[in-house]
Amino acid sequence: MAASDEKVISGKEVAQHNSRESCWIIVHGKVYDVTEFLDDHPGGSKIILKYAGKDATAEYDPIHPPDAITTHLPPEKHLGRVDPGTVEKVEVQITDQEKERQQRVANRPPLSEILNLHDFEYIARAVMPEKAWAYYSSAADDEITNRENHAAYHRIWWRPRILRDVTHVDFSTKILGHHSKMPLYITATALGKLGHPDGELNLTRAAAKHGVIQMIPTLASCSFDELVDNAKPGQVQFLQLYVNKDRSITEKFVRHAEKRGIQALFITVDAPQLGRREKDMRMKFDAEDPAEVTENKQQDKVDRSQGAARAISSFIDPGLDWKDIPWFQGITKMPLILKGVQCWEDALQAYDMGLAGVVLSNHGGRQLDFSRSGIEVLVEVVRELKKQRGLTFPNEKFQLFVDGGVRRANDVLKAIALGATAVGVGRPFLYAFSSYGFDGVDHALNILHDEFEMNMRLLGARNIKEIVPEMVDASSLQSHIVAVPGDRLYDSNYESMQHARIREVKSKM
Repeated sequence: MAASDEKVISGKEVAQHNSRESCWIIVHGKVYDVTEFLDDHPGGSKIILKYAGKDATAEYDPIHPPDAITTHLPPEKHLGRVDPGTVEKVEVQITDQEKERQQRVANRPPLSEILNLHDFEYIARAVMPEKAWAYYSSAADDEITNRENHAAYHRIWWRPRILRDVTHVDFSTKILGHHSKMPLYITATALGKLGHPDGELNLTRAAAKHGVIQMIPTLASCSFDELVDNAKPGQVQFLQLYVNKDRSITEKFVRHAEKRGIQALFITVDAPQLGRREKDMRMKFDAEDPAEVTENKQQDKVDRSQGAARAISSFIDPGLDWKDIPWFQGITKMPLILKGVQCWEDALQAYDMGLAGVVLSNHGGRQLDFSRSGIEVLVEVVRELKKQRGLTFPNEKFQLFVDGGVRRANDVLKAIALGATAVGVGRPFLYAFSSYGFDGVDHALNILHDEFEMNMRLLGARNIKEIVPEMVDASSLQSHIVAVPGDRLYDSNYESMQHARIREVKSKM
């Protein structure tokens, strides 16, 4: 239907549908009847009812992919477009807590004082809304794997070479045949607008400026086409894919991505069900005041215990199986990479099925707690694929990637020495744009560039090919209790898990 053919509805009429019995909302200038969707909304009905009869765009945007409402509501619930001059504005009440947060934003240190990626995390924690911080920083269960992802790099030590002319060092590389100025890529992370109004566009622009590759997430806050449209001519982008239970939706998305010039498809295979991210869940409980729960409790049975993550991921197919791989190979010519491989046996099967590579990853510690770090799995994959198939790494035909826990270029180079083609970096870039927008990501990449240059010289390596296994001692990597010096910057940023809290008892006096 052309925009001119759409029914135009006055804001006054929308405002009359402001109850559980008849609930209309406005999102991006369009009017939707969400009455029948209230009890199925993963975030609960209360948040929708708050905007019943009003414009919900500001609340909707940060925590939903752009097409969420059009995908989940049947066409007959799309009522038309609203006359913008007649819309009742939602009064935003700024709390004392929000005023304090805005003051912290105003008091951020200049970027010149941000010396490393840990600094971005520290500032982001101070200036982000609590719900956004809880979503970005949370991980599964006791968050052991989340911390192990970083700690594992501390059990790998260097064996540098000396007396090599390192006047010029080159740390550029090729990732799936595409040039990258650094041996890293910006990996997929969801809901960028929780941290900054421009969301993932900050990453697209910074990736272009620095000559690195961005992996677009399925669950970006910006639309897929917006991120592709904002890429520079010739800029390489990959796509991370969550597989929909409805394969026709997945096929349409994949074919569209290929048509738009996406260069590789990373299929997430470690999330058949969401891990329990208790920081995120606890924030959700805090947001739902028990004293204000809907009177008709039977009408509000939806499970809201998974926080922001639950609201965006219910479509993911838990039935995804190895037998689906030939189907993917039949619908696209893009290189296929499995993202979330956690043992050598699965890496070997991926190789045998003709895939282009695997990402050794545990989803940033957000899925199965006590999964091993990607860097530890890398060592066994390299060893076993050489033993089983005679492969050596890095390998152009079957590429190994690692993500999770990286905070320094030093970490990246350890993975390169052990056989990885490149390393995915996620949360640090989220924290960079959450605290400083595009300038933050730009500065973060400049920091990494300088760290790569320094480390290459100190290792005695003039290019990436000279970062070899003989340069590292990884003999303690599998010893999970070995004592190492603590990383105090990382530890000081880590926010401890919280217990359930006794609610304040108000005196009747």
